[in-house]
Amino acid sequence: MELLPKSETIALREKYIAPSCDLFFRKDPLKIVRGKGQYMYDELGNAYLDCINNVAHVGHCHPAVVKAGCEQMALISTNNRFLHDNIVLCAQRLIATMPSDLSVCFFVNSGSEANDLAMRLAQIHTGNTDIITLHGAYHGHLTSTVDISPYKLNMPGGPPKKEFVNIAPLPDSYRGKYRDTTYNNDEVGHLYAEEVKEICKKIQGKGKGVCAFIAESFISCGGQIIPPKGYFREVYQHVRAAGGICIADEVQVGFGRVGNHWWAFQMHGDDIVPDIVTLGKPMGNGHPVAAVITTKAVAESFKKTGVGYFNTYGGNPVSCAIANAVLDVIEAENLKERALEVGDYLKNACEKLKQQHEIIGDVRGAGLFVGIELVTDRIQRVPAKEIASYVVNRMKEEHVLLSSDGPEQNVIKFKPPMVFTKENVDTVVLLLNGILQEVKNIPHLCCAEKSTDNLISGKGPLNIKKTVKEQVKCI
Repeated sequence: MELLPKSETIALREKYIAPSCDLFFRKDPLKIVRGKGQYMYDELGNAYLDCINNVAHVGHCHPAVVKAGCEQMALISTNNRFLHDNIVLCAQRLIATMPSDLSVCFFVNSGSEANDLAMRLAQIHTGNTDIITLHGAYHGHLTSTVDISPYKLNMPGGPPKKEFVNIAPLPDSYRGKYRDTTYNNDEVGHLYAEEVKEICKKIQGKGKGVCAFIAESFISCGGQIIPPKGYFREVYQHVRAAGGICIADEVQVGFGRVGNHWWAFQMHGDDIVPDIVTLGKPMGNGHPVAAVITTKAVAESFKKTGVGYFNTYGGNPVSCAIANAVLDVIEAENLKERALEVGDYLKNACEKLKQQHEIIGDVRGAGLFVGIELVTDRIQRVPAKEIASYVVNRMKEEHVLLSSDGPEQNVIKFKPPMVFTKENVDTVVLLLNGILQEVKNIPHLCCAEKSTDNLISGKGPLNIKKTVKEQVKCI
């Protein structure tokens, strides 16, 4: 099919697509027409290094994943009320990566559906309704998941918080309520866990019990936060003592992204075992397949209601063929080990940047999940939101795609496809260094009231050792 001119694509989108459907780089949006590995290409053939697309987990359009989907689609795609090998083999493989108590699978289409089903399971199993979530959390776009996503609730025009939703402070030891400047890591974790304990007490004081505590094992939209040592251990104890169960959202951080383990919750200790784990679209490299893994006890509670669970596309043969292929690729290409090696290389390179640029307040992460927090004052840790926006837009001009997030939108996020390389890291860091040097020459950019709309263009390409265009020849 012949491509439309970009201007016509924009005009048709403005006419037919709901205006609330956001675009990246809305001032000059990209028209992406194909992808390969860690690169995406626009309609002119320009390559962009993708540092943020965790959904394309094993790389855009991985041939083994595409082949598996095409071959199964040519045979049959139907719902999971018919027997098929793909669904049971996929469930078996997923459960083999989990602690032994997590032994039952439900298949769904997305992380949003997974979290919705997790809450339903928790409500039925406990008989309670009160949910504890974290400030800055995002768990999906369904009505039920937006209700437990302060990331959305706190936006202008966001829905009012429901009475059954209880929000605990984000366990951020850098800019949160309890900081590493005052307390050591163990103390910070304990203090944040005590906040959850107090919420449990308030719920019980009303004569009710807790339904569930839900949190990403590492917090993504909240600002690439690594919860402090001991936090989840204490929180899980408090929640379970109040009658609740614990849900680990692994939608953005699972499938080996953290390097050391398959799942980020495993980074917090062998004794940290959630009651429910939710998985999202990285499971299908972007194809709509996701899952909920839980215990036999929770699954049995759901069965006793007499209401069967059915999802037309959840676990269909094509989706499960693709998910199995993704697992094959992770194992065959040693992507867990690669995430650890390249992620450490990225963190170390960013730490060196921090030594050169006062604007970098903190570098944190694990594997290919890394955040750079920008601040205008390292002592007061004042968020540099406008500078983060400038950096993201300038990097796009240099054909590197990044995003910023966190409550103040001042954290530069790295969640690239797992095929990211050390050479990619070198390119990104060289460009970041040059752009942060630019920032030093724009004093008024540090003013929080200043818009960056008129500061995002005209710099021209930076002089680096190897451009993205040259680097892409390597794949």
